[in-house]
Amino acid sequence: MNSNSKSGPATSYDIARRAGVSQATVSRVLTGNPKVRQELRNKVMEVIQELNYRPNGMARAMRTSRTGNIGVAVSRLANPLYPELLQVLGRMLIHAGFRMVVWNADELNEDAAVDAVSESRVDGIIMTTATAASTRLYETLQTNAPVVLINRTVEGWPCDQVASDNRGGGQAVADYLVRSGRLRIGLIAGSALASTIRDRQSGFREQLAILGRPLDEALCLEVDHFSYKTGFEAAGRLLELAEAPDALFCVNDVIALGARDAARHRGVDVPGKLWMIGYDDIEMASWQAFDLTTVRQPLPQMVEKAIELLLERIDGGTGEYRNICLPNKLVIRGSTGWRTQGQ
Repeated sequence: MNSNSKSGPATSYDIARRAGVSQATVSRVLTGNPKVRQELRNKVMEVIQELNYRPNGMARAMRTSRTGNIGVAVSRLANPLYPELLQVLGRMLIHAGFRMVVWNADELNEDAAVDAVSESRVDGIIMTTATAASTRLYETLQTNAPVVLINRTVEGWPCDQVASDNRGGGQAVADYLVRSGRLRIGLIAGSALASTIRDRQSGFREQLAILGRPLDEALCLEVDHFSYKTGFEAAGRLLELAEAPDALFCVNDVIALGARDAARHRGVDVPGKLWMIGYDDIEMASWQAFDLTTVRQPLPQMVEKAIELLLERIDGGTGEYRNICLPNKLVIRGSTGWRTQGQ
């Protein structure tokens, strides 16, 4: 028999009250967060069993008129960061008892996402590649379902947002290069429309200026989209300069991999003659062929927090919208000279 005294089904708020913990803790247990203490996890699981709580998509839909579906809007799947992000999202949403419905905005022009939300076929939305230009989709989502932005943020949007400290990551790269004695520092940049790229570039530029080493614009190029090819071509142009850079920061790993091969193609020794740094720490960055120094985004922690916030909204949470920024980490590998300089 269900020991819940309410007439309706138990919610995560009921579990939190009965267990004497926060709703956020319940969400962490439901999403399989390993950081929850075992004693606390056991206590929450006991209450879940007492209340006969079943985070099952079909059961939830039958009992509460919810669908059990969470929509994830994504684009630019050619960038390995986003498939990696989707894998983490899918795994954690399953733990929370939801199904993931994915829309590739590049291919579908956002229409499928708009239709699904308008027809109440999802309980909430996680947007992974939002920009200020995502107007139509955002307006539709905002009026029909809880929305959480992850990875990118858009200033002024009334919804919860979770990202990593891209500005701080760019600053860390600048600190590292200047501290290591790099003299001709170059940059392969991208469009500032996305908050991730805008913040990385501005943090990098600003910190170099603070350290008395402002960027030489002759050593900077901007690509119109992120791909191995654009990284290869941009790095090739910089390496053909009479005074080529001795360090190159690429604002994401995809273009950095192309740049790494451009140096190899031209016989430029990395890291002997050229240091190279990317951003995101996609899986390929650690492959021996690239061995790329990069900045790692904490994808599991970002996903965990985004799901936690979304579940609170789905369960009726009405508090102030939160903008959460998690720290990044500089990961030093063989594309910079740390092995010979002890860094």
